[in-house]
Amino acid sequence: MRVRAAGACDAEFLADLYLAAREGMTSLPRVHSDDQTRRWIAERVLVDDEVWVAEHGDARVLGFAALAGDMLDHLYVDPGAHGRGVGGVLLQKVKELRPCGFRLWVFQQNTGARRFYERHGLAAVELTDGAGNEEGAPDALYAWPGRAAVSPGRADVSRARAPSGRSRAAGSRSCPRRSP
Repeated sequence: MRVRAAGACDAEFLADLYLAAREGMTSLPRVHSDDQTRRWIAERVLVDDEVWVAEHGDARVLGFAALAGDMLDHLYVDPGAHGRGVGGVLLQKVKELRPCGFRLWVFQQNTGARRFYERHGLAAVELTDGAGNEEGAPDALYAWPGRAAVSPGRADVSRARAPSGRSRAAGSRSCPRRSP
């Protein structure tokens, strides 16, 4: 498995993966159509965020992570690739890119994702009632304090800040050929 910067030619694959992953979250309301989601991935996520993909040796995209400053906006893994280390590889890449720390939101009911983040050194620092997200579902803010954390296991949000300026890797690289 390798991790590479995503390009515009990954939009269809990322949208398919995102939609498949969200389909498994049956307790969340659908707030956007598939077409709206595909357009959002292509025109917003791949343009504004720093996006990285994990792919199999055959160039099949297995997961992606999207960063915006010190926020990990998205980390999604193909449901068929769960439990194969894809999320861990992507999260490790995020830690390398944000050694001073980062934050992310996760739905409180997504206990599998919450356990995953906690196993990888992130800690919940805020719980909300969901009033601030489109789905209206309670969520949790998690933080990874960075490599220079004061004490292990302590999420100090003031340390969870990325360096100013971010790479604009998304959309700037050409994509390898994909097998049909």
